[in-house]
Amino acid sequence: MSGPTAGGEPNANGVNPDKDLNAQNLPGQRGEHGEAIRVQRGMFGARNGGDTSGYGGLVRTVRLPGEATRPYGGYFDEVADELEGALEEQGLVPETAIEKTVVDRGELTFHIAREHLPRVARTLRDDPALRFELCTGVSGVHFPGTASIHDVGRELHAVYHLRSITHNRVIRLEVSVPDDDPHLPSIVDVYPTNDWHEREAYDFFGLVFDGHPALTRIMMPDDWQGFPQRKDYPLGGIPVEYKGARIPAPDERRSYS
Repeated sequence: MSGPTAGGEPNANGVNPDKDLNAQNLPGQRGEHGEAIRVQRGMFGARNGGDTSGYGGLVRTVRLPGEATRPYGGYFDEVADELEGALEEQGLVPETAIEKTVVDRGELTFHIAREHLPRVARTLRDDPALRFELCTGVSGVHFPGTASIHDVGRELHAVYHLRSITHNRVIRLEVSVPDDDPHLPSIVDVYPTNDWHEREAYDFFGLVFDGHPALTRIMMPDDWQGFPQRKDYPLGGIPVEYKGARIPAPDERRSYS
């Protein structure tokens, strides 16, 4: 029986799965599938401060999954139908609010226009056929300098993870905004537990949640300049004293680039 061996050794066909870009068992690999947004150099894409990871010479195409076509499979079609129907009942054309629907790796994501986020979130929470009562948080993603014409002005992404306890279902919402206008509506009034999550996304990514009751930094000092988890944030830091040893800041360490 053929197949990859432990440690990524070549299988019976002589193929090392760790070197096969199309291998489905490798996370983050899409081969030639999906939408190419940029070519990344180095492990983390840092352009200054030196790449101390040892992967400074790595060059790879970053791809995002494209829009899915029906049938989506499983309960995804039912959720999509119910959401679109509920929005129509409110006088809103679904295509106006839902920019695209993505199914990737067994997960369903609705890309929502930012101005319609509160209505979509409230509909997902309150509609009896949907009942996504819990939002487990919002996380940020940053794709600076995107190469795809479809993502120009969509560099910052807010990703919401929703769970239906009633129906035992999980989906995601994703909202995209430009670097130079990082505003989107807060949904704390719909999901109160998002209070600190939105503050954290603001603190680290600079996403501005309009209507948040107290949008202040939650981890970094109040006078901190910049947003540390953006991809264009300088790679640097401060030296740390640890049990008598001095650990240099990342930009002072040996560079392998």
